[in-house]
Amino acid sequence: MSLPEVLLWQRLKGSPQGVAFRKQHPIGGYRADFYCASAELVIEVDGMAHDMGNRPERDAERTAWLEAQGYRVLRIPAADLLRDADAAAQSIVSFAARPLHRPSDGPPPRAGEDL
Repeated sequence: MSLPEVLLWQRLKGSPQGVAFRKQHPIGGYRADFYCASAELVIEVDGMAHDMGNRPERDAERTAWLEAQGYRVLRIPAADLLRDADAAAQSIVSFAARPLHRPSDGPPPRAGEDL
């Protein structure tokens, strides 16, 4: 793990606010930097290498595939973790703790109808 990933893991391990995370979690042919099963959330830490060569296109393909499988993907710049790992981790935990909106079975309500 890179230094930013280590800093983040130090703050995510132990289920902060009751939200459990895993590190280096396999999903399909990929390995997520971090994963929160209860939120179906993949967290990717993006360092400078993610801006070079064909990496941006590969990252976009990976994100699209993960989202097509029903995962939410949160990409965190490594610089944010180096600047303030506590604030970045708190943002991630808060994001993961938000309940997912799941449409009920059946068609959506028509305009003007109550949910």
